[in-house]
Amino acid sequence: MSGRLTSAAVRARLGHPVIDGDGHLVECPPVLMDFLKQAGGADLAARYEAIMRSGAWGTWSELTPEQRRERGIIRRPFWVMPAHTGDRATALLPGLMRSRLDEFGIDFQVIYPSVGIPFISGAIDADMRRGMCRALNLMYAEIFRDHAARITPAATIPMHTPAEAIEELDFAVGTLGLKAAMIAGSVQRPLPAVATLAPELGAQAFWIDPLAIDSAYDYDPVWQRFVDLQVAPATHNNAMGWGTRRSSTNFVYNHVGHFAAAGEAFAKALFLGGVTCRFPRLKVAFLEGGAGWAANLYNDLCEHWEKRNLQALRANLAPNLVDRAELRRMFEAHGDARFRAVAARIEHGWDHTLVSPEGDEAEPTDEFAACGIRDGRDLHDRFVPNFYFGCEADDRMTAVAFNRRINHHGARLKAVFGSDVGHFDVTDMSGVLAEAYELVEDGLLDADDFAHFTFRHAAELHGGSNPRFFDGTAVADAVRAVLPAA
Repeated sequence: MSGRLTSAAVRARLGHPVIDGDGHLVECPPVLMDFLKQAGGADLAARYEAIMRSGAWGTWSELTPEQRRERGIIRRPFWVMPAHTGDRATALLPGLMRSRLDEFGIDFQVIYPSVGIPFISGAIDADMRRGMCRALNLMYAEIFRDHAARITPAATIPMHTPAEAIEELDFAVGTLGLKAAMIAGSVQRPLPAVATLAPELGAQAFWIDPLAIDSAYDYDPVWQRFVDLQVAPATHNNAMGWGTRRSSTNFVYNHVGHFAAAGEAFAKALFLGGVTCRFPRLKVAFLEGGAGWAANLYNDLCEHWEKRNLQALRANLAPNLVDRAELRRMFEAHGDARFRAVAARIEHGWDHTLVSPEGDEAEPTDEFAACGIRDGRDLHDRFVPNFYFGCEADDRMTAVAFNRRINHHGARLKAVFGSDVGHFDVTDMSGVLAEAYELVEDGLLDADDFAHFTFRHAAELHGGSNPRFFDGTAVADAVRAVLPAA
C-alpha cells in the first residue's frame, strides 16, 4: 500500500482508464473438479486431485532432505494464497472480484488462470494436460460470462504440439468466444536418448524447446492461427526447475527471476527464429517477469547485431585479416622463450584454443538471417512493436522500459501494468494501483509514461490484435479514441 494515495484516489486523478493486463483467479478446487469431470470424466478429476496432492516422487514434506536432493525434488511453492479473508474470497469469486474493481482503481481487467500454469509448462501427460486446458476454458467462459463489461478471461492453450494448440484455440475462441489466451512459451521435453533408454526419467532429464528456434515442431501454423483469430498470446511460463533453479530447500531461490528467464528464452526464439519478421501482426505478451530483462535483451540484441551481422563479421573478424607472418614476428620480438618456441606454429594458425591448425570456418553463419534485418532500425521494428512485458506494481525496473536514453534507437518498450491480484505477490489488493503510481511520485515515470503503462499498451496489445476486443466494455470509448481505426 502506497501510504500516499489510495488506488481509488490515484484513478480519480488520471485522465485515462486503467487496464489491468494480468489479474488472476485462483480456481476453487470443488468447482474446478466439476468442469474436469465435464471435460474428461471422473477419472480425470481423480487424477488431477492425486497430482495436486503429490509430486512425481511423493510430496516434498514426506521426503527427507537427502531424498529430495537425490531425486531432484525442488522446493515447491508454499503459502502462496492471500491470507486477508476478503482478498482470499476475491481471488476465488468472480463476482466479488468485479465488485471491487473500482476500489482497486481498475476499469477493465484481463484475468488469467492460476492452476493452468504448471500444467502447460511441465512434463504432464497429454490426456491430463489437454483435459485440464479444456476444463479451464469451459469454466472461465461460464463463470465470467456475466462480467464481460469489466473482466475478460483468457483461454489456456497447450503448446506441446501445434495440432493440440490449434485444436484448443479454435474451441476456446470459436466455440466459447474467449478473446485472450495464455500459452507456455516453451515445452519441457525428455531428451531423446533418455526417452528411448529410460523413459521414466524424462521428467528429470529434459531439454527446453522454445518453440520458435531449433524446435521439435514447426509452430508457424500456430502463430498464423493466432493472427487469423485476432488473439494476442500471453505467456506465463514456469522456469522453476530449469538450470540452477533447482534448490530442494529454498522456494525464493527457485522463484526469483524464473518468469524473466522463461520470457527471455521465448522472446529470443521468436526474434532470432524470424517469427516477428514472418508474422508482423502477431503481438505477444510476457507476463510477470517485468521489463528489466526485456530491456537487457533488446539492447544486447542490438549490440550483437552491430558486432555479428555478416558485414561486420567479414570486415572485422574474418580469420584471413590476420597477417600471420607479422603475428609470428611479434611473438619472436615480444615473447619470452616459451612463446618464441611456438611462433612457427602460431604462424600456421594455432593461435587460439577455438581455432585449430586447420583453420576456422571458411564462411560465417548469418545468425540474423531469419529476422530479415538490413540495418539496426529493422531490429527495433522486429522487436518493439510485437512484444509486451507484464510488470507488477512493486517492480521499479519498469522504469527501464521507458528510458529512451538507455534503449537503442530511443525505444520505449511496451511495459503493461499487471496487478497479479490473487497471488502471494499482492498482500493488499486495494493498494496495487497506488503502489504502481509510486513510480510517478518518485520521478521514475512521467504522466505520459504512466498512461502507456496502465492503459495504452494493454489497449494496443489486445485492441491492436482484435479491433473488437473492447466492444461492449467499460473502456470501449477510451480505447477507440487512442487506437487507429481498423
